[in-house]
Amino acid sequence: MDLEEAYQVVGEFGRHQKRMVTILVLLQIYMACQTMLIILVGAVPEYHIDIPVTGHPNDDITQNVKFTEDISSIVTEWYLIKHEAYKVNLAGSLFFAGVLIGNVLFGPLSDKIGRKPVFLTGLFFEVLFGYGTALAPSYEVFAVSRLLVGMMNGGMALVCFVLTQEYVGKSYWAMTGTLTNMTFAVGITLFAALGYYVQPWRNLATAANCPGLLLFLFCVTLPESPRWLYSRGQTEKAEDILKDFALRNGKGRISVKLRRTVSTSTTKGSSPGVFQLVTHPILRWRTVVLMYVWYACSLVYYGLTLSASEDKGNRYLTVAMYGLVELPAYPLCMYFINKQWAGRRKSMANFLAFSGVSCLLTMFVPVSGSLLSVTSLALVGKLMVSAAFNIAYVYTSELYPTVIRNAGLGVCSMSCRVGGILAPFVPSMKSLHTSMPFMVFCLSGISAGCLGLLLPETLNKPAAETLDELSSPTYQRILQPQVPLLEEKHLIDHNGADSD
Repeated sequence: MDLEEAYQVVGEFGRHQKRMVTILVLLQIYMACQTMLIILVGAVPEYHIDIPVTGHPNDDITQNVKFTEDISSIVTEWYLIKHEAYKVNLAGSLFFAGVLIGNVLFGPLSDKIGRKPVFLTGLFFEVLFGYGTALAPSYEVFAVSRLLVGMMNGGMALVCFVLTQEYVGKSYWAMTGTLTNMTFAVGITLFAALGYYVQPWRNLATAANCPGLLLFLFCVTLPESPRWLYSRGQTEKAEDILKDFALRNGKGRISVKLRRTVSTSTTKGSSPGVFQLVTHPILRWRTVVLMYVWYACSLVYYGLTLSASEDKGNRYLTVAMYGLVELPAYPLCMYFINKQWAGRRKSMANFLAFSGVSCLLTMFVPVSGSLLSVTSLALVGKLMVSAAFNIAYVYTSELYPTVIRNAGLGVCSMSCRVGGILAPFVPSMKSLHTSMPFMVFCLSGISAGCLGLLLPETLNKPAAETLDELSSPTYQRILQPQVPLLEEKHLIDHNGADSD
């Protein structure tokens, strides 16, 4: 039997898989706290600068500044104002730069040595460096710790998402992907509540890091991905794990006999990696489009979320709202992406375009004081881009074969983090023009939505396990008529080259 038939026999989403997915999904709360930490830890209170009687301020700014808000943050501890204010945004960007590095390093590595060792290593060191953030004696140590936390987060989060997909049958990929992203939104809201009750920034950083330590102990018990083992030719180990799934799902001892495969490393001399994303004619164009889609999703998503710290009013309530507004996006995703007339491709493209339109409309409404204001439209834009981001995760997993899925997700996530690096600085573009940040978000969303229409539809289509299967005429006929002309042309060129 093939792998999907085996999952139907042992249970595509049995009680054992539910327990494993629950552990991985709860990790999203921890990751949300780490990702959004700078919003509250780097909060800038109201302040004024006292001018001495001499009329000349002292060189030591700590003697001149008086903070009028009673809050604890890195700004109040290290006086990150005026010419030092950029350091707050820099710390946020360093986190996403670390995530980018983690994606580049850990994504392909998990395709080569396995999901579990890379995942556990990333989680362990993220927790360790997270405590380093809370204990940082200076801004420089704090900034380095955020870079290292981001690096581990990038590697661990990517593999965590892949595992939630590969532990279950393909028919449940959309559900587990949606549940993962929904829990991240809940994590943003819970982080706002935690920040309200634990306001000293060092205590907040410590409290936000503690769940990671507890969840690490649970994650040690998780098995290796049977899909990864099968794609690497380790069929017997994959069969053993699937038999264990059946036993723990209450189906008893079932004989699982998978169709034998020859690993890519034995047939090609080396395992497929990032280089294949450039050389393979089908994967090359998918990767280019997906990289821009992920970049745009990240820029708009994190840009709108991080701008919450600049909104007037209760910052804890504002951060919570930017988390809660995502929740309706996920039922919308589940509805549209499983409808034949919408599917993954059209749904993602439309949600991206609508997020851009929402940001565009902010130019024509008042800043606040009415139901239709800049804040309300920004929240609508956040809802739409959250839906698109969620679909992008699920859709990308289905577009890449198992043997190179993590490398593909890693490259797309790398592009995504470029958007994350730039996002903290976009809200500060208000100094040029009040509508400039929303114009950037608008153009990014609409252009990414248009490019997304170049991708093939994957709804109710089998997932390819190997590169040979992806390139086979039989598999491509299954994707018809949804294969775009651009991809079809390169398929013909590829098959023609093979026949020669």
